[in-house]
Amino acid sequence: MEFYEAENDSMIKKEEISLDYFPFNSKNPLHKSRYGALMQGEKVTFRLIFPRYLCVSGVYLVINLDGNEEKETVSLLWQGMQGDSEEWWITDYTPSRAGLYWYYFEYDTPSGRNKITCMEKGIGVMTDAGKKWQLTVYGKDFLTPEWVKGGIIYQIFPDRFCFSGSKKENVPGGRVMHESWREAPEWKPDRNGVVRNNDFFGGDFEGITQKLGYLEELGVSIIYLNPIFESHSNHRYDTADYEKTDPLLGTEKDFKRLCSEAHKHGISVILDGVFSHTGADSRYFNKYGRYENNGAYNTPSSPFFSWYNFKKYPEKYSCWWNFDTLPEVNETDKSYLEYITGENGIARRWLRCGAKGWRLDVADELPDGFLDEFSRAVKAENPDALILGEVWEDASNKISYSSRRRYLLGGQLDSVMNYPFADAVLQFVKTGVAEGFSDKILSVLENYPPQVVNVLMNHIGTHDTCRAITYLAGNIDEQADREKQSEYALTDEQYLFGIKLMKLASLIQYTLPGVPSLYYGDEAGAQGCRDPFNRGTYPWGRENKELLKRYRELGQFRRSRKEFTDGKYETVSEMLSCLCFERIKGDSRTVIIVNRNDHPIDYTLPVLDGEKKIYFDGTLDGDTVHLEAFSGAAVTVTSFAQL
Repeated sequence: MEFYEAENDSMIKKEEISLDYFPFNSKNPLHKSRYGALMQGEKVTFRLIFPRYLCVSGVYLVINLDGNEEKETVSLLWQGMQGDSEEWWITDYTPSRAGLYWYYFEYDTPSGRNKITCMEKGIGVMTDAGKKWQLTVYGKDFLTPEWVKGGIIYQIFPDRFCFSGSKKENVPGGRVMHESWREAPEWKPDRNGVVRNNDFFGGDFEGITQKLGYLEELGVSIIYLNPIFESHSNHRYDTADYEKTDPLLGTEKDFKRLCSEAHKHGISVILDGVFSHTGADSRYFNKYGRYENNGAYNTPSSPFFSWYNFKKYPEKYSCWWNFDTLPEVNETDKSYLEYITGENGIARRWLRCGAKGWRLDVADELPDGFLDEFSRAVKAENPDALILGEVWEDASNKISYSSRRRYLLGGQLDSVMNYPFADAVLQFVKTGVAEGFSDKILSVLENYPPQVVNVLMNHIGTHDTCRAITYLAGNIDEQADREKQSEYALTDEQYLFGIKLMKLASLIQYTLPGVPSLYYGDEAGAQGCRDPFNRGTYPWGRENKELLKRYRELGQFRRSRKEFTDGKYETVSEMLSCLCFERIKGDSRTVIIVNRNDHPIDYTLPVLDGEKKIYFDGTLDGDTVHLEAFSGAAVTVTSFAQL
C-alpha cells in the first residue's frame, strides 16, 4: 500500500491497495498525523484502516492519562471506502493536560467487540495481547536552549585532561600526587583494604584554558566538566564544599577566566551537580573532623543536621548505594533546598560565575520537588541555561521510587544523557547486526518532545563506562575484577581494528538527532576498562593521528550542515551489516551509509534529485557509493534549486 500525505485529508491519494497491512501504525503519518510527542492543546488525527470483509460497524479510541484509571472513549467516524476492499475511520484528539497518555483501539464487528494493541515497532494488531501506545504530551511553555542545537559537547574529567604546571595553594592533606602524567590511575586498596580514590595528576582550569584552541578545532561548543567543587577524591562526587572550587583545579577566579576565554572560542561551560549526597568528609557532615565541628555528624544542633537521615546517631545513616563516604541528603529539606536553589543558592551562584548550565548526577534519584525548584532557580537566573539529567533508560516513561517521572514535560530537565542511542550505536558497530537499530532510535524520537531530541547528549562513552575503543574492539568481561581490568590492553591488531570501528561509531554518533558528546581522549584513541581505568590522563603527544583527524573532520562537517541542528531522521535500510539513514531539513539533506562488513560493498542511494558530494570514506559514481570493508560515508545532496 503506497500513500502520501498532503496538507489535508482530501489530498491523500491511493495508488495501490493491498490487504497485507495493519490497521494502525503510530510511526506512519497516514495513521497518526503528528509523529512523536504532542504539545498540550495540540490536535492529533488518528486514522485506522480495515478490510471491508470484517464488516466493522464502530471504532473507538480508548485513552487515559497516566495514573488515572478512568479511561476516555472517543468514537471514530467512518471516512469512507477506499476502492472496493478497504475503509477508513478517523477522529481528532486534543489532550488538554501535559502528561503521559496510554491508548489502544477497539472495534465492533458482527462477532462482537475486539481490541487493537501495539505488538512492536508501533504497529497495531487485532489482538488484546499487545501493549498500549504511549503518547507524550509536554507543557505548552516548554522550550529548550536554542544555542545547544547543532553543537558538540566535550566531557572533561578535570584531574586528567591537562596540567598547566602552575603551583596550587591551600591544597587539603591526604592527597597523593602522581609523579608522571603517563602513570596509570591507582586502583589497589590501602593497608586497611579501602580504595580511597585519593591519587591525583593535577589537571586544572588553566590547563583546560590552554587547550581551548584544540577544542575549537574539534568543533566543540560545550565543555561538560565532571565535578569541580572541593572534594577529597579525584572524581569529586563526594562534595566537601559547594561554594569553593577544588584547590588543585584552581581558584574561583581561574574558573571565571576559563568561562570567559571559552566564550571567545564559541564554547560554553556546564557543570556537574551532585545533589543527592555529599561527602562524609565535608563541611556539612564532617565525619573525620577536617572542618569546624558543626557538621551533622558532630552535633544534632548543626545547621546541616536536617539535611541527613540518621538511623542511629551518629554512626548509622542513609548512604548513597551503601557507601558510608557518601551520606544521602533530604533533597526537599527546606534548609537544603534554600541552600541549593535559593536566590543566592549554589545553582544560581555558579551561573553568575560564568557557567551556562548544569548536568545533574543521578537525576532519577532526585525527587520531583527538588527538580522543580532547581529548574525554577536556574531558569530565573538565566532562561537560556541548559539542564541535563543523568537517566540511563527511556526518560519519558521512567519510574523511580515507585513514581512515574515527568522529567521531559517541562519545568524540570531540558534533556538527558542518551544511553538508548549509545547502546544502538555501540551494539551495531561491535556486532554488525544492523537489524533493529532504527527501532531504538525511533522509540526515543517517538517518545521524547522534539525540543528535547534536538539537545540530547549523545555519548558513546563516559566516566561511567568502558572507553569506547576498548569496548568495541576488546573481549574482556566488563564485570571482571579490577586486577584483570588493570592488566588488560588491546593487542596491536585489536587496536588498529578499534580505530576503524571508532570511525564508524563516531560517524553515526555525529549525525544522529541530538548533540554528540565526546569523552576526553576518545578522539585520540585512549583505551581503558571501567572506573578507574577509563579515567586515565589525556595522551598528549601520543594521540592516534588518524582518529584525531577524523574527529576534526566530523566536527567541521557537522557544524556546516543545517540538517544536524533539528533536521528530520529517516531510516533508509538496515540489513546485512549495512546501515543507511538520512537527515533532512528543507532542501538540504545528508545520507549516511555505514558498512560494517569485512568486505567491500556497492550501495545504491535512494532517488535523490540534486548535486551529490561524498565525505569521509568511499567513492561516488552516480547513485552508487562504493565502500571498502569497515568504512562509512556521508553523501550530501544540494537541490538544483539552490545551485
